[in-house]
Amino acid sequence: MELIKKLQSGERLDYEDGVRLYELDLFTLADFAHARRQKLYGNKTYFNINRHINPTNICKDVCKFCAFSANRKNPNPYVMSHEEVLQIVEDASRRGVKEVHIVSAHNDRVGLDWYLDMFRKIKDRFPSIHIKALTAAEVNFLAKEHGLSFEQMIDRMIQSGVDSMPGGGAEIFDEEVRDYICKGKVSSDEWLQIHRLWHKKGRKSNATMLFGHVESRGHRIDHMLRLRDLQDETGGFNCFIPLVYQKENNYLKVQNFVTGQEYLKTIAIARLILDNIPHIKAYWASSTLNLALVAQEFGADDLDGTIEREAIQSAAGAASKYGVGLDEFVHLIKESGFVPVERDSLYNELRVLA
Repeated sequence: MELIKKLQSGERLDYEDGVRLYELDLFTLADFAHARRQKLYGNKTYFNINRHINPTNICKDVCKFCAFSANRKNPNPYVMSHEEVLQIVEDASRRGVKEVHIVSAHNDRVGLDWYLDMFRKIKDRFPSIHIKALTAAEVNFLAKEHGLSFEQMIDRMIQSGVDSMPGGGAEIFDEEVRDYICKGKVSSDEWLQIHRLWHKKGRKSNATMLFGHVESRGHRIDHMLRLRDLQDETGGFNCFIPLVYQKENNYLKVQNFVTGQEYLKTIAIARLILDNIPHIKAYWASSTLNLALVAQEFGADDLDGTIEREAIQSAAGAASKYGVGLDEFVHLIKESGFVPVERDSLYNELRVLA
């Protein structure tokens, strides 16, 4: 079989190969993806000690898959004060948190300075904490709302202390799917351009893909290939994160939800297609912790982190609201036969917990 020969030789895979990968037996896929992972990282599984902060859920956009933004499915709008955010960071810092992951809704009521001042205050008070903040969707929203170019917006983020960008807002790049699930949000081309500009500033970011809703397998492969093309150009992506669509409290009437097998196949295929993105993350907040641990055998080498508090996935039904304790996290990785490695936000190894 030609595809198997390509996998054995390590030849770069194309669109047709990617679609055909889904037809392979689950364990055949696992063998190839795990071998690739082992070659890169052995049995190391990376994680960081992080805190997610979602400062507001008031959103100008209405995405059909979203249960986080304040609307009739979630009639509890809020905006945190900067002091509330700083208190969260202070408490987290005492517990050894090294990264704050700040993502929220597209709030057109608070102004650009509300966002940028928040970052400046965090960096001034906690200079050693890495700020990962603002998805490309948020960058697009804020730039257009305040008459800035993407580059001007990115420069202001950097000046305000943002260290890296999360990968959210990518959803699925196919324009027809995007028009249906998140009409009016950042376009696929805009998302890619924002990350291109961020990388050209010498900064790193992650990339996501939301799957398991109305997209096809081919749409997923197309999405991965667009990311691979940009990575060939810039080398700026640290990590790819397939996110499982969460089914509760939103407006996508999806009947057939993604299975555990489909999730594991997608993780494995990502490891094989994305030969130039270093890390594949099994983001347990969207997939469940147990399935993420299994994904270590299917090409995933990163499990994100302790999270502590999470609002976006959990609003749609994920069991991630209160994170997971560090000792338990480390224990579960060890029990699954892997070696936990605490990393920083840029994948520098901090300590091996063998």
